[in-house]
Amino acid sequence: MVRTLLLSFFVIAISLAPEVANAHTGTGMSGGFVSGFAHPILGWDHVVAMVAVGMWGAFLGAPAIWLLPIVFPLVMAIGTVMGIAGVPIPGIETGIAASAIVLGLLILLAIRLPLWIACIIVGGFAIFHGYAHGTELPQSANPLAFIIGFVLATGMLHLIGIAFGLLLRWPAGKYAVRTAGGLISLFGLGFLFGFA
Repeated sequence: MVRTLLLSFFVIAISLAPEVANAHTGTGMSGGFVSGFAHPILGWDHVVAMVAVGMWGAFLGAPAIWLLPIVFPLVMAIGTVMGIAGVPIPGIETGIAASAIVLGLLILLAIRLPLWIACIIVGGFAIFHGYAHGTELPQSANPLAFIIGFVLATGMLHLIGIAFGLLLRWPAGKYAVRTAGGLISLFGLGFLFGFA
């Protein structure tokens, strides 16, 4: 199932490759999409949090393995609209750093929470990530294409986290996943204190 989803994202990315030729203009569908797709991938603070969502979902098992990576981009899109609209939300960078710290610790400490609480945690952090995307939207980019681009990139990062999180099936994999959670949390601390 994970392989099929990863293959699907790869096919979508390849099918959009002709659009990349227009990326330097920053206008239209391609400029907005490419900018949006690149935004989460080029920011390590976003990368580690997105991967952590997938890993924690894999750790919690079904239905969290699929629900958390669905909740995050949906709520993130709401945060993006809030950022575009200029709705004031304090502590955006702190919230983004906290997402890596908290999600990393949840993985490191192997904490199992009820699904509804997990969704609230992931959704709450998604607001901060989405807001940052919205406020950093390039002036010339197509907002809808930008949102589609970063939602797809976010989904891809969640799938990478899920694939890594599935290593939990093996004894050595449990250590690898929990260690990765600890590293994600340390990255979050680095973002919070300006070291990363």
